[in-house]
Amino acid sequence: MVLCYDSNIVFSDPVFGVLNGAEAMDMWRMLLSRKDAKLNINFENVQSDNKSGTADWTAEYVFTKTGRPILNRVHATFEFQNGKIIKHADKFNLWAWSQQAFGWKGYVFGWMPFMKSAIRKMARKSLEKHKANRNE
Repeated sequence: MVLCYDSNIVFSDPVFGVLNGAEAMDMWRMLLSRKDAKLNINFENVQSDNKSGTADWTAEYVFTKTGRPILNRVHATFEFQNGKIIKHADKFNLWAWSQQAFGWKGYVFGWMPFMKSAIRKMARKSLEKHKANRNE
């Protein structure tokens, strides 16, 4: 993804929120660099032209914070400029994701704003830690 992104990429999803430029690229580096990450990604319904595109993809992995398996179904939209992705938005059901990641706590609280905020803060903290470790 890093190679496909324009340096001014704008990425968004329910977990990280909006990430710009290097932050979006660092997110992919972080997610794919975990030694214990057993990630399986499948794509389907891929469509594009010179300006935009869409894809449905699934990610199967173990959520490292809880050790619970995740099957995340994502719908992605893209905007292109000069052969690079300038905007990437992933949409998925955060409540369904939180149920898989946190079990009963995700089921009971995952749809609530405070839980969504806590998930985003946790993701951002992991990204900041990854960036700091990379810069050492």
